[in-house]
Amino acid sequence: MASAARRDVPEAPDFGILKRLARDQLIYLLEQLPGKKDLFIEADLMSPLDRIANVSILKEHEVDKLYKMDSRPLHSASDQLCFLVRPRVRSMRYIADIVNTDKMSGRSRKYKIIFSPQKFYACEMVLEEEGVFGDVTCDEWSFYLLPLDEDIISMELPEFFRDYFLEGDHRWINAVARALQLLNSLYGPFGRAYGIGRCAKMSYELWRDLEEESEGDSQGRKPEIGNVFFMDRDTDYVTALCSQVVYEGLVDDTFRIKCGSVDFGPDVTSSDKSIKVLLNAQDKVFSQIRNEHFSSVFGFLSQKSRNLQAQYDRRRDMDIKQMKDFVSQELKGLKQEHRLLSLHIGACESIMKKKTKQDFQEMIKAEHSLLEGFDIRESTSFIEEHIDRQVSPIESLRLMCLLSITENGLVPKDYRSLKTQYLQSYGPEHLLTFHNLKRMGLLTEQSAGETLTAVESKVSRLVTDRAAGKITDAFNSLARKSNFRALSKKLGLIPRVDGEYDLKMPRDMAYVFSGAYTPLSCKIIEQVLERRGWLGLEEVVRLLNGNEFSVSDSAVEENPCWDCQRVVLAVFLGGCTFSEMAALRFLGKERGLRFIFLTTAVTSSARVMEAAMEARA
Repeated sequence: MASAARRDVPEAPDFGILKRLARDQLIYLLEQLPGKKDLFIEADLMSPLDRIANVSILKEHEVDKLYKMDSRPLHSASDQLCFLVRPRVRSMRYIADIVNTDKMSGRSRKYKIIFSPQKFYACEMVLEEEGVFGDVTCDEWSFYLLPLDEDIISMELPEFFRDYFLEGDHRWINAVARALQLLNSLYGPFGRAYGIGRCAKMSYELWRDLEEESEGDSQGRKPEIGNVFFMDRDTDYVTALCSQVVYEGLVDDTFRIKCGSVDFGPDVTSSDKSIKVLLNAQDKVFSQIRNEHFSSVFGFLSQKSRNLQAQYDRRRDMDIKQMKDFVSQELKGLKQEHRLLSLHIGACESIMKKKTKQDFQEMIKAEHSLLEGFDIRESTSFIEEHIDRQVSPIESLRLMCLLSITENGLVPKDYRSLKTQYLQSYGPEHLLTFHNLKRMGLLTEQSAGETLTAVESKVSRLVTDRAAGKITDAFNSLARKSNFRALSKKLGLIPRVDGEYDLKMPRDMAYVFSGAYTPLSCKIIEQVLERRGWLGLEEVVRLLNGNEFSVSDSAVEENPCWDCQRVVLAVFLGGCTFSEMAALRFLGKERGLRFIFLTTAVTSSARVMEAAMEARA
């Protein structure tokens, strides 16, 4: 298993208060519409709502019936309708249709729209266009943050990635800034802020503006979080595109973890029904294997089952009093642990079956070759075969993107060939997907980028570093480049190991990718925290296309609270993978740091690809 902590890692702050605040505000908003009411909930708000306020709490506050908002016609007998929605135009049209249908039939009702996390002007415009703005009352539920675990907080905004990194839409940046303002008021003030990326810089600056306007509620409080690190997802696409091999990442890739819980089907439960399981630190079995490389999970689970059996066997030699104590104190806990153990063993078996079917080992080998820059032709042939066999449209696309980013764009001949084969295998409707991937810098042709790189390197020799940075930005807007090879060399992302890498006793963060690659995002965080800034990383910053910052709050710095200085809030804008979380938890144990993850949503290679895809299945 992972190596023991070098120092005591500080405790994570108690984020339970975030749930209580969200619940209290929702109850207050529901009570603004006194009497019985029906509640319509947008589909992707149902899971987060379930984590905040269950059905019985809603019933206590006069919610009569619950409906999922979908395209089916409305059948509600209630005189009061309440809609809990994301600020989306299609939801406004859905509500407007209901109101206009009631008007036409002469039915009089009260309508209330609760926007989460905030209301957008575009929504009010649609309601006005549809002629119902005067018939509805609007409110905001400032539900910015959902604690999924003791060290994971999610904004549950999966659309953030597509909206910002593809569409260039900045509307969610205000939500990020307000989420940070809330955290800062409860657990701050934060002593130091670091970041890299355009979105990171904008979010930081807007948050500071909000702090100045509110004159900082957290002043005079003892801080619980000392450092905050902002990271744009497009700073490191490679890590997000790699196959995950830590247990939690594999569970996510195979079963799709939603809002901190997973549905295990009959193939896992060994029964005819599915079970919804909450995956967090309270699950004693899961908490011990979540960050482990999959190869060492089976051994741990079999040892655990032997230990559990030994505890059960103790009953044979007990007298009546001991048996009574055993039944009242230990039996319930053992049964619960036994249930969880059998579920995780079932999950492991199911993962093994699926991965064996998908030639997982071959795929990992091809990925490692791409990351290391060896046997590129062989890897390209593997991708072509993958496309021709029609294994999976998402997997084929992911491998093409990984090839493109690691090679700083594809040679035009390869780009055209792979694109043609993909469209012939999976259908011409994916043509727009290629356009999207190009815009995001995930799948590009080399020609233009190569010319720019050459021009840029000549120019940068003639001007100062700062001017070179500005020129880099200008070139970057013309053709986004990944510079992965140069970054990998500069930061030592590919470990040089003599002999075999020991995955049971890992020595560094690379274990999350079988010792073949250290996640770029995590390496950047490690280096910046070590240096307490970007000094000495100028070349890395240039390769990452700039927009870095490092700011310290002198008031907090002068009163060093040792524990809070060792708590780091890692803010991932555009999503964070479970592999990155496992890597940073490992780093935390090694360095005596506690990482808290704040992400717009948990992501994975499949989610990144789905966000870029236009062909909706």
